[in-house]
Amino acid sequence: MISITFPDNSVKEFEAGVTPLQIAESISGRLAREVLAATVDGKEWDLTRPITADAAVKLFKWEDPEGKHAFWHSSAHLLAEALQILYPGVKFGIGPAIENGFYYDIDPGEHTLTSADFAKIEAKMLELAKQNQQIVRADISKADALDFFGKRDETYKCELISELEDGHITTYTQGEFTDLCRGPHLPSTAPIKAVKVMSLAGAYWRGDEKRPQLVRVYGVTFPKKSMLDEYLALLEEAKKRDHRKLGKEMELFAFSAKVGAGLPLWLPKGAALRDRLEQFLRKIQRRYGYQQVITPHIGNKQLYVTSGHYAKYGKDSFQPIHTPEEGEEYLLKPMNCPHHCEIYKTSPRSYRDLPLRLAEFGTVYRYEQSGELHGLTRVRGFTQDDAHIFCAPEQIKDEFLKVMDIILYIFKALKFDNYEAQISLRDPKNKEKYIGSDENWHKAEQAIIEACAEKGINARTELGEAAFYGPKLDFMVRDAIGRRWQLGTIQVDYNLPERFGLEYTGSDNQKHRPVMIHRAPFGSMERFVAVLLEHTAGHLPLWLIPEQVVVMPISEKYNDYAREVAKRLDRKDVRAIVDDRNEKIGKKIRDNELKKIPYLLVVGEKEAAEGTVSVRRQGEGDRGAMPVDDFAGMINDEVAAMTPDF
Repeated sequence: MISITFPDNSVKEFEAGVTPLQIAESISGRLAREVLAATVDGKEWDLTRPITADAAVKLFKWEDPEGKHAFWHSSAHLLAEALQILYPGVKFGIGPAIENGFYYDIDPGEHTLTSADFAKIEAKMLELAKQNQQIVRADISKADALDFFGKRDETYKCELISELEDGHITTYTQGEFTDLCRGPHLPSTAPIKAVKVMSLAGAYWRGDEKRPQLVRVYGVTFPKKSMLDEYLALLEEAKKRDHRKLGKEMELFAFSAKVGAGLPLWLPKGAALRDRLEQFLRKIQRRYGYQQVITPHIGNKQLYVTSGHYAKYGKDSFQPIHTPEEGEEYLLKPMNCPHHCEIYKTSPRSYRDLPLRLAEFGTVYRYEQSGELHGLTRVRGFTQDDAHIFCAPEQIKDEFLKVMDIILYIFKALKFDNYEAQISLRDPKNKEKYIGSDENWHKAEQAIIEACAEKGINARTELGEAAFYGPKLDFMVRDAIGRRWQLGTIQVDYNLPERFGLEYTGSDNQKHRPVMIHRAPFGSMERFVAVLLEHTAGHLPLWLIPEQVVVMPISEKYNDYAREVAKRLDRKDVRAIVDDRNEKIGKKIRDNELKKIPYLLVVGEKEAAEGTVSVRRQGEGDRGAMPVDDFAGMINDEVAAMTPDF
């Protein structure tokens, strides 16, 4: 008999060799029908794989990320099986599950795939799924794996196998399809009830542009047809919320091929939006004792060699800038933190100076691959709301709590109400991957865990996910249509203080090494604006939106009155513009609603004579006429009610 420990710490005895599926059956028939994946002592485990020793077991359903991952991983194999049948001779690369579905990279050989093939592929996948094919795991030696896939001329699989360690290679087979894979997978194809092939894309083998270009086939599957329908409806809503579309309509930002790919141009309205976000955060930071600094956009190459960023980001950075001075090289900065370390070193530091909090809206540059660029969410030049806190080890927890206060306040102010946190710790079984003493790691990890407990945040803990220089806490936000974004992050760093030789004099009059906390509540201004636009569908909060009001005369005769109204509103701190185009009022209303301006004021003969405006609220229609000063007071009251008060 073996003891199985469940997540609630209850323990139950089973015969050795019991499978997670049998454990689920012992709990309830419904759970057995719904369970999709399991972990055994934290390791991913097939539902039909025997457990032979005492273990902690977790079972996952569709609602769990682990459940979806197994479902979509198995669906990737189902896609490959269908492609193998429909297009004989096709060769396979890799086929992982991703956040929303899966993909498979294939070499189609003599075949050409287009969107016209999607329906045929979907039909074949459903046909195979209905056959309830068992998905069978097998251990295989390296020699046998090379022989098996070599006979099938699977050159990409053979390359992967050649890099694997013998004794740790497994395959999964369903029907006539066998794949090299670590798993885990569903027990069979039966749970897959709805299929959609989403798109095709090019992908270099192993991300190397010098290697063959494969075809990446994206797909998504669900256990119910209704779920697929809901997902496709959600995608349509996401298209409406696409920040690239909204940014153009609202005249916030643009891109220019002549300026360069991935280098956004902030238009006046977008610059005003960014400035308001910056001022919002600057105000918060002042309250928490941050000092604003400014550092150059470039730095000597040696700065980044010292920090380790050149070794890590060198391939993803713009190439070195060679100056007229022989042997002198500079880099566009990929990170702000090395510069802040040099600021720390400008003066001798005492324990009385700590914590030292340095903040900067610093622009950094990384040469992202052109195929990975995407609007404002993936760019080559971006501005981080960066700050670095230099503190003593015993101050980590208190500083963590304060940074969490800032992040949670921002989420509340901008109505990011649905969020979760992940604590990333080091792998205690593989300590050589990390730098720093066991004592410091223990202090830092405990500080993060205790800070989350004090804030009442039920953070998910992941072993082995820490950065090599220290543990971290990441905040993931779900937007208005349920998509997941990583925004706030807090990281503890023992690495840079060591590399830069940072010191402070302690109360014992001895030299000590400070700990460095990296923190960016927005992440980057570009990405945060993109997420905010998509979260709000462009309907930004009244306190934040660049243009709160547009005044629209019904004809040219009332242009002067419209301008007078705008000036009076400006004197009352209401941001107003005038639309005096020679267009019909209906077109002006439609155009300005498209720009997401919250209030639309119509003025004509009656309004000019009475000193009033006819008020329309975006999405609500006509609110009637009111005196200009009364309207300004209403706007200011509304702004005051929603403006974050810190």
